[in-house]
Amino acid sequence: MFKKPRRKIYALIFVLPTFAAFIIGFIYPFVKGIELSFCKFQLISQTEFVGINNYIEAFQDESFKSSFFFTLWFVIVSVILINLIAFFVAYALTLGIRGSNVFRTVFFLPNLVGGIILGYIWHQIFDAILRNMDMPSLVTNTSMGFWGLIILMCWQQAGYMMIIYIAGFQSVPADLYEAAKIDGANKRQMLTNVTLPMMMPSITICTFLTLTNSFKLFDQNLALTAGKPYVDGIWQTRMMALNIYEVFYGESSTAKGVGQAEGVIFFLIVVVIALAQLYLTRRREVQA
Repeated sequence: MFKKPRRKIYALIFVLPTFAAFIIGFIYPFVKGIELSFCKFQLISQTEFVGINNYIEAFQDESFKSSFFFTLWFVIVSVILINLIAFFVAYALTLGIRGSNVFRTVFFLPNLVGGIILGYIWHQIFDAILRNMDMPSLVTNTSMGFWGLIILMCWQQAGYMMIIYIAGFQSVPADLYEAAKIDGANKRQMLTNVTLPMMMPSITICTFLTLTNSFKLFDQNLALTAGKPYVDGIWQTRMMALNIYEVFYGESSTAKGVGQAEGVIFFLIVVVIALAQLYLTRRREVQA
């Protein structure tokens, strides 16, 4: 057996490549991005420090405000719907129905398709349906664009969350159900008083994933609506990630700094909301 000092040396050798990749691929770009949010630049080798001017411009940008409220409303609706759909589909598939494994595979498959491809496919589907119904298209009506994004997100994400919920259902001890039956509990009471409390770890994970995924939605938004319609100088269905991208790659000489500042603000918003969600849901978790 190796002595402890030698073990530590070998441990460092194995950890070092991964740690170096983490520093190069995450820590350095993150710190550099925060630094650039206080600068005006076109190339990162040629920067001019402007203080908080970029942040002031970001908060004064009407398109940024519009994208924030559109994204926030989208996140609220998508998180609720995705988790409800995934939870009840998982519940149905753990009741022992025939072909449940096939259904699990079918429901999970949309998660394997890339967001850009999904966006273009659903764009064609929605256009064909709405055209036949003589209704406005996704790119000419804000409400249609919003619900188109919701449907796409639910269709793609619900299957993945379903797998997590199924694992949660299967981890509930059978003894608890037997005790509840002895006490005279019906199916609804077992669901609300036994299953849900024991499912809180799964609910925490799924809520966190859907929350962060909904906030970060980019490629589906780009492919499905591209932020359209454009009304009074504002892209009505442009979410925050897409708005930051468009601002950063704008033609203005100060656009990159403002876009970087909006990215930092976006990061802080997502982190605060995600941590608050984790704190609130973990408080409701119980031990088996």
